[in-house]
Amino acid sequence: MSRLVIISNRLPITISQHKGELQYQPSAGGLATGLNSLNDSVNKIWIGWPGIDIKSDEEQERVRKDLRKHNLIPVFLSKKEIKLYYEGFSNKTIWPHFHYFTQYTSYEERYWEAYQKVNQKFEESVLPHLREDDLVWVHDYQLMLLPNLIRRKFPDISIGFFLHIPFPSYEIFRILPWRKEILEGILGANLIGFHTFGYMRHFLSAAYRITGHEHNFGHLKIGNRLVNVDVFPMGIDYEQYAHPEFNLLKENAAFKIKQLAKGNKLVISIDRLDYSKGIPNRIKVIETFFDRYPEYIGKVILVMVVVPSRANVDEYKELKHQIDTLVGEVNGRFRTFDWAPIRYFYRSLNFEELMTLYQEAAIAMITPLRDGMNLVAKEYIASKEDSKKGVLILSEMAGSSNDLPDALTVNPNDLNDIVKALKQALEMNEKEQRWRLENMQKRLKKYTVQHWANTFMSEQKRLMEEQKKQRVYRLQGQTRENLIQHYQTAKKRLIIIDYDGTLMNFHPDPQAVVPDAAIIDILTKLKDDPANKVIISSGRDRQTLEKWLGALQLDMAAEHGVWTKKNNQWSSNPNLGAAWKPEVKDILEDLVERTPGSFIEEKDYSLAWHYRRIDKDLGAKRVREFRDVLLYLTANLDLQVLEGNKVVEIKNAGVNKGKAIMNWINEQKWDFFLAIGDDHTDEDTFEALPKEAYTIKVGIDRTSARFSLASVEEVRSFLSELTEA
Repeated sequence: MSRLVIISNRLPITISQHKGELQYQPSAGGLATGLNSLNDSVNKIWIGWPGIDIKSDEEQERVRKDLRKHNLIPVFLSKKEIKLYYEGFSNKTIWPHFHYFTQYTSYEERYWEAYQKVNQKFEESVLPHLREDDLVWVHDYQLMLLPNLIRRKFPDISIGFFLHIPFPSYEIFRILPWRKEILEGILGANLIGFHTFGYMRHFLSAAYRITGHEHNFGHLKIGNRLVNVDVFPMGIDYEQYAHPEFNLLKENAAFKIKQLAKGNKLVISIDRLDYSKGIPNRIKVIETFFDRYPEYIGKVILVMVVVPSRANVDEYKELKHQIDTLVGEVNGRFRTFDWAPIRYFYRSLNFEELMTLYQEAAIAMITPLRDGMNLVAKEYIASKEDSKKGVLILSEMAGSSNDLPDALTVNPNDLNDIVKALKQALEMNEKEQRWRLENMQKRLKKYTVQHWANTFMSEQKRLMEEQKKQRVYRLQGQTRENLIQHYQTAKKRLIIIDYDGTLMNFHPDPQAVVPDAAIIDILTKLKDDPANKVIISSGRDRQTLEKWLGALQLDMAAEHGVWTKKNNQWSSNPNLGAAWKPEVKDILEDLVERTPGSFIEEKDYSLAWHYRRIDKDLGAKRVREFRDVLLYLTANLDLQVLEGNKVVEIKNAGVNKGKAIMNWINEQKWDFFLAIGDDHTDEDTFEALPKEAYTIKVGIDRTSARFSLASVEEVRSFLSELTEA
């Protein structure tokens, strides 16, 4: 049975030392809750830093032994590593950069070096515990290099990666000096998850523009792997917040919160100290609100909880000072002898205090400038399960705004917008409050943190099974040996090979892929074997094929079968016309005028518009623009519009590679057929051959071919092996 191997920066426990003794406390975070809720049939191990610098080998061994009982495996990090990797690159580089605060981003090389080393340290700790059939799930921005590090040692293992913070737009992400390494690290995973579609879209855009990996509806093909990029919005443990269990005693702070709420409407703001949370803006909102609506003075209180975080970082010290100053100014302006507009707490709350605050608050004002998800908003909604009273004001920049469409959504940078929403929330009748809350609660009950974890794992298992099916068709092992053995014993062999994407990799300039010495050598050896008939079947024009390969005296099919070369003589397919070309060419020339970087390739009986050198999205837009025009224009001309790899070709409809190779299939009785190709035009070849033929697809697309090879490099290796057989 597959195991789940969870890897995160922190283990779901906190270790502390008291009087020389180690103490273990479980963490109460959403990630720990979600992953611990997975079906008991899932055998889990969790690998991560235990949260404390443990130097002695003896103590480290004791921690390993203690944690092993709970299927936890520690990765021990020194104070220096934490300072440079965690406080440095993770939180001074990635955190501000991914939250669009580039003014705070540090680009120090020593931070990057530490980040690499710690990711490698995690790799070294993880590898001894892995098995080929494990499901690995790597979490968050501290370990973005780890998926690819594991992939190098376990090429077929199933790896998931989830980013719990925003992924920035390409224009922001591209600024990072280490952008390519980070993307390649994440792309080592089979399944990559984000909280929102926006983050997913940004990632796919960056992956394409920086690493060249193109996606099709979120699916990428990297080597012989399928990679799925998808959206998995994280939820909460709904019941924990809807029906909390705690005792309310008169001496508790929770009881005092209830007393405070009796004479006032509480507006709550709960955040970790961070510049991404928009806390100063919120203070300015309450000041503007009281200036604009003085009738609410003495009736509304902002209860602002700021949880200490990274107190030794200069930017956070400055932020704390700014918040303290603003709170003092607002309270100084509006305070009365028995009322203050802001109750400010710079500390964390226990569960009883938090739940009471949620339940008593008339309004939750959650307005981060940028936030991956923000579960506080969801917890507040769940806490209103019984009362059905309360209004959520939520920033459109928080990931949770996608899951809570019935909140009052605001632009966190627009003070007037938030002030207006606050007034609307205070005046909202109970019927509307109930309607909004019930809609959001219904959604949150279904999409819990347990649902999030189970959905991600289910998708990862599905991808693993799909990948296994792909491996069945790979030309390797016994299948490969059988093919080579059949090749050796056959006396009359027909071998059909595509060119672009099969023998040579694609290039932005189609004329730049002149066959190299290795390909010339392979084709020469194949052709010189008297048992072989070798055909190059390509969409290329005959002049180019003749120029590049003519000296080998191979048989060839050009322009998808418009031209064929047999016995060193080219002949064209009869009954083909080119009278249609001028009109279609006018359309394509207009397209080139409007799309710098694209160009037209003119062949004898076809036209092709190439857009390899331009932005993928612009190319797709242009294709959509003229596809309908071309289809209308060519409908009565017996023409076909083919969409290939960043090329659109218009050609005669009655011609394809499959029909072209019938010239050779019917030539004599063959006892061995081999065909290799990479795109949909080669499918006609595969289907034209007998069922027993060895048909090979280059890549991992759906195909009628019997087998697959992952890349041009694998094709070359295979053909070299044949020449030596």
